[in-house]
Amino acid sequence: MHAPSVGEGLQARPVLELARSRRPDVQIAYTHFSPSAAAFARSLDVDFADYLPFDTPGDARAALDALQPTALVFSKLDVWPIITREARERDVRLGLVSATLARGSSRRSLGASALLRDAYAALDVVGAIDEADADRLVQLGVRPQTITVTGDTRYDQVWARAQAVDRESPLLRRLRGASAIIVAGSTWPSDEAVLLPAYEALRRAGADARLVIAPHEPTAKHVAELLAWAERASLRADRLDEATGGTDFVVVDRVGVLGDLYALADVAFVGGGFHAAGLHSVLEPAAFGAPVLFGPRFQDSRDAALLVQRHGGASIADAAEAERRLRFWITDPTTRRDAGDFARALVRSGVGAAERSFALVDRLLR
Repeated sequence: MHAPSVGEGLQARPVLELARSRRPDVQIAYTHFSPSAAAFARSLDVDFADYLPFDTPGDARAALDALQPTALVFSKLDVWPIITREARERDVRLGLVSATLARGSSRRSLGASALLRDAYAALDVVGAIDEADADRLVQLGVRPQTITVTGDTRYDQVWARAQAVDRESPLLRRLRGASAIIVAGSTWPSDEAVLLPAYEALRRAGADARLVIAPHEPTAKHVAELLAWAERASLRADRLDEATGGTDFVVVDRVGVLGDLYALADVAFVGGGFHAAGLHSVLEPAAFGAPVLFGPRFQDSRDAALLVQRHGGASIADAAEAERRLRFWITDPTTRRDAGDFARALVRSGVGAAERSFALVDRLLR
């Protein structure tokens, strides 16, 4: 299984877990390319994990000589043309799971299509996230008869994660209080420039709400700036380890806890929608039944578009719109609960993609 970065790895993990439990006779090798995925790769229950070398004929042959795979499966979209060609010449079976292609993807350009068409045409099985992705994959060169619509394995991942969170853990118990809680995750300064004034206006209007904010990069400088803003806004503010149920403004100054903190959210805000790098995952808070807010740059996020369509989330363009939406959900518990139920139902409807994707992988192994 090759998943170049952490995002693709998260989609691969449920399939790998099923392969490990259902096919104990199979050895699993996991490769990645991004340095950010190295720690993630070490966390997987696989027999071998390492970087995949550059996609050159010599390196591809060396990797295939070393591993001698029965099947080579890519996660999401990143099919490497040279190793695919070399694997095909050795009768290695080829697959792609959780396959998705955004409308504006650069892979749809004439140059990329010419470079990659043979690699996509060589695939034996492809699990597409939805019908629209299936159609776009055919345009890339994937043979229609190889495609099955399986859904997105991330839905299984986030659903299982939400079900496993200990809601009575010391951290979550300490942060609970009588006020409604807004959890803002993976925020960038461009998100905070909208969210913080909106929250301040919400408080000035008398809304009983607290904000837990987890910046995408919780550097000492960034955390200090957030705490200084809270002081200027006359809010009771603390870092995560000092905060209690009476803290107005909680700054999460470490990574690895946001997935648990979403269990506290009455409303969630997900960062990246005001940032060129793109929107972060909206599925995690949705799995806990929190309605989700995000910025306007969500066009490449299928999940965010579905949340808007199904009334489990909303996009906001500026601080005034953010304040109106937050006030609407904070002050109307019934509407907030309905929106959260719609968000949770969206995630629940996608569960099962891992089973369907594993079935494709198992077909290659057999």
